[in-house]
Amino acid sequence: MKPERNESPGRRDHALLRKILLKLTATSRILSATLVVVVALIWYDALNRLLAFGNGIDYAGNRIVGAEATALLQRYNPYFWGALVTLCSLLLAYLTWLAVRAILARARLRPVDPGSFQQLADQLSGAALDVLLWAWQTRDEPLRVGDLMTTRDELSAGRAGRLHRAAEQLAILENARQRQ
Repeated sequence: MKPERNESPGRRDHALLRKILLKLTATSRILSATLVVVVALIWYDALNRLLAFGNGIDYAGNRIVGAEATALLQRYNPYFWGALVTLCSLLLAYLTWLAVRAILARARLRPVDPGSFQQLADQLSGAALDVLLWAWQTRDEPLRVGDLMTTRDELSAGRAGRLHRAAEQLAILENARQRQ
């Protein structure tokens, strides 16, 4: 038996969408978090080795450039290695961010399983179903996780009220058209 549908989406709709989205994206989120942790641990080890290598360089045996240049190299050596580590850290963070975005984008394209779809159909309010139908643009494709994410975001942004006002305005215009 279906619950009674009210006109405005409530906390129950948000909670249901959040629960289903968490279930459908858990693997991608865990994979992303694992990737970030593994990259951070490997980079931390490589960073320490790189800084130890940089600090171990001794320019005293370099007689070609002279004593002043050798002293200058020795004094600015830690700054050079620090800048190199910072640049590599930024590059690695950017590449990791791109990988996480790709993982999450792939998760958005996954179709919603039939059990979750049935739960949504049975338990969402009428207004939330309207927003879900609005978010599901390509009806020749199955409902995807990205459509549910759009529904969640649009419910929070007040899309249900805007859809209701648009339907009212359409009805008024159609009545005016019929009278003419």
